[in-house]
Amino acid sequence: MLQERSSRGGPVSAAPRLQPGDVAPDFTLPDADNKPVSLADYRGQKVIVYFYPAASTPGCTKEACDFTESQPELSSAGYAVIGISPDAPAKIAKFRDEQGLTFPLLSDPSREVLTAWGAYGEKQLYGKTVQGVIRSTFVVGEDGKLTSAQYNVKATGHVAKLRRELGV
Repeated sequence: MLQERSSRGGPVSAAPRLQPGDVAPDFTLPDADNKPVSLADYRGQKVIVYFYPAASTPGCTKEACDFTESQPELSSAGYAVIGISPDAPAKIAKFRDEQGLTFPLLSDPSREVLTAWGAYGEKQLYGKTVQGVIRSTFVVGEDGKLTSAQYNVKATGHVAKLRRELGV
């Protein structure tokens, strides 16, 4: 585990950052309807796994809606999409229903999966160092290995950029 200094000078554990070629850490988390969903359910498929800070916030809504709008093209190119946040299933169910989202949203209130993927830790927010969800997107190949690992992505324009990178 890497050691960094916090803004207060003390050591802070930094979650390891995943790299293309790494095996995607497995998970089983409840979806918006409290049904368990595992990454293993998607073996043999290409999967976009993205981590977002909080349902129903402006940036997270924009990103989720962009994924929903792009889902027909992503699906026809063989990509499934999964969104993960620390929100409770009831909150992500409301978010899904209000926005008409068409892919699974998973709940990770313990932040164990977020941490395993390097998507939780110190980040800059309005000029301050805080602990929180690091908006991140990963592409998992059919073999379960990462083909892309992107940290600190911007909500606006990210899905279009990802589609260009994937040739979709």
